[in-house]
Amino acid sequence: MDSTTENNTRKGFSLSRMPLLLKIVIAIILGIGAGYIFPVWLGRIFATFNAIFSQFLGFLIPLIIVGFITPAIAEIGKKAGLVLLITAGLAYLDTILAGFASFFTGDLLFPSLISPGSMGNTPEGHDLTPFFTIEMPPVMTVMTGLVLAFLVGIAMAVLGSVSIKKIADEFRDIVTLAIGKVIIPLLPIYIFGIFLNMTVAGQVGPVLGTFVKIIAIIFALTFLLLVAQFCIAACFNRKNPLKMLIKMMPAYFTALGTQSSAATIPVTLRQTISLGVSEEIAGFTIPLCATIHMSGSTLKIVACAIALMIMQGIPYDFPMFAGFICMLAITIVAAPGVPGGAIMASLGLLGGILGFSEADQALMIALYIAMDSFGTACNVTGDGYIAVIVDHFFGPKKKGNN
Repeated sequence: MDSTTENNTRKGFSLSRMPLLLKIVIAIILGIGAGYIFPVWLGRIFATFNAIFSQFLGFLIPLIIVGFITPAIAEIGKKAGLVLLITAGLAYLDTILAGFASFFTGDLLFPSLISPGSMGNTPEGHDLTPFFTIEMPPVMTVMTGLVLAFLVGIAMAVLGSVSIKKIADEFRDIVTLAIGKVIIPLLPIYIFGIFLNMTVAGQVGPVLGTFVKIIAIIFALTFLLLVAQFCIAACFNRKNPLKMLIKMMPAYFTALGTQSSAATIPVTLRQTISLGVSEEIAGFTIPLCATIHMSGSTLKIVACAIALMIMQGIPYDFPMFAGFICMLAITIVAAPGVPGGAIMASLGLLGGILGFSEADQALMIALYIAMDSFGTACNVTGDGYIAVIVDHFFGPKKKGNN
């Protein structure tokens, strides 16, 4: 084999090019297998890594909230106008309604599919303890981060401060870099350690069984959500909702591959125009909705949270989730263009409002990323329905029927 062929071969098998979902799946499989064969001392090494990693993740969560929300609020404020307000309002309303639909569905179905407290009913197992850990207390609480982000973001929009905006943008880039270069690359090792510990503790069976049930239900929910969205759109443009949904399928399947709303914008824009939406309205609403319309992501996060709370035997009620959903719809605005950005931005709320531990948050990350592409596809496809409604009220007058 010559050097060129050898270099191409090595390049083709580059680990960095492997999709994150595949890395997570491999980490889960290896973690389960290692749980049966690793000696305790070796398992404790990974428990030590997980303890340090979770400390760093906890330190980063408030910074993620400030870094993402501050420039997003400022950017929306600078573009203030009736069309923007209506578009943003529709996106936010649709996102929280998707969250409520997910809550009521999960509350109705999950108790009959998941054994309450199943993760706690494993007396034969034991947890791996770390050799040591390093304390990294966050610089602020989650709620403090949210208030600071809104305060600074609104002030930037009102004052039009270029210097503060530049600092906020650069801080967002720093946080995004930390996620993309540290959290995401190390995440498979963290997931490996979580499933290693769950196998040793005798909890892996209930968890995997629950994963399969949740994924099936959430996939069905995303389909029903899209059908409902385009049935609503049909009330405004008098077109067949199923035909409109079929026209948006290229955007759906593109998002499945890219796992990015932003990367799918060209296809989403083209298919939205094919629905009869004017180019002016489509060109405004689609890029905006790519960052603020997160119905599919919210649906997944809420369903996964309910399932894990049932498994842990943690009590929950509607008021708790109502507050969580309303805050979540704001927090995941402008989630970064990295796989799992929405779940990373929501970790603070999961811990602060729902009381999730580091291990629970790790399970949420694994479960969310397993369905990441489907949530993104649901988000971008639903962008077309919002564009149809906005075009009905603000689009240029059309001659004849489309």
